[in-house]
Amino acid sequence: MDYHRKGQYDMKTPNADRARILVHALPYIKAYSGKIVVVKYGGNAMINDKLKDSVMKDVVLLNLIGVKVVLVHGGGPEITDMLKRVGKESVFVDGLRVTDKETVEIVQMVLAGKINKSLVNLIECCGGKAVGLSGLDCHMIKACVKDERLGYVGKITEVDPSLILDILDKGYIPVVSTIGCDDSGNVYNINADTAAARIAGALKAESLISLTDISGILADKNDPDSLISKISVEETKELIERGVISDGMIPKVECCTDAIRDGVKKVFIVDGRVSHSILIETLTDEGIGTMFEG
Repeated sequence: MDYHRKGQYDMKTPNADRARILVHALPYIKAYSGKIVVVKYGGNAMINDKLKDSVMKDVVLLNLIGVKVVLVHGGGPEITDMLKRVGKESVFVDGLRVTDKETVEIVQMVLAGKINKSLVNLIECCGGKAVGLSGLDCHMIKACVKDERLGYVGKITEVDPSLILDILDKGYIPVVSTIGCDDSGNVYNINADTAAARIAGALKAESLISLTDISGILADKNDPDSLISKISVEETKELIERGVISDGMIPKVECCTDAIRDGVKKVFIVDGRVSHSILIETLTDEGIGTMFEG
């Protein structure tokens, strides 16, 4: 019999390369299978359609190989755009949006409605099964007023992970929008980095991956080759004191270290502008970005 197997023994063929890549990923697949990974989705990866598709495919692939992925998202630019449409100007204090009653209703509409359901739809189109949630569902994210000057901007007081765990156990991908509430039913806008860290801690996740618009923490912000690939919680304090970590990076880094203290084993700040950055971080030995450890 003559079977046409062109290139069967040619290890330079694309198929052979693909096989080697899959075999190389095997120990990482084994390490993460059955574990919880929280992905904080934000930055340019939410705006660029190609990167958005890359993120959704990464999430679906991890889910299909047995990783329990939770996608937590914000949506600042879309909130700003919607506020402009209705004639409301965005005002910020210490980097946080001042949120009055009308604004928080728009935040809820954009985050829990438009963005959340769009992401669920994208995951389904990539072959995954997703369920859209907000912090209001089962009062998952309890909050109180963070600062009277900010209005309905919330400080998280409690995270109940039971609903997320139920959905994960059924094989679905939870997609969580970051709004919270108090016992009186008031709705609060919650910072997505903070929410992702607290959710990851409540879930005792294997890892938290934060997609950002930077390559990670740089020893010299003017030198892109000075990436710090691994850093301890104690070392972050020193870098903040020295000004290496500054401005808007400080709260992001503090969220990472808080997650470690809450029991998350590994936390990564990853460059979301790089296609398939989630897979590179989880399933290869090169990694991408900065890893935080206890």
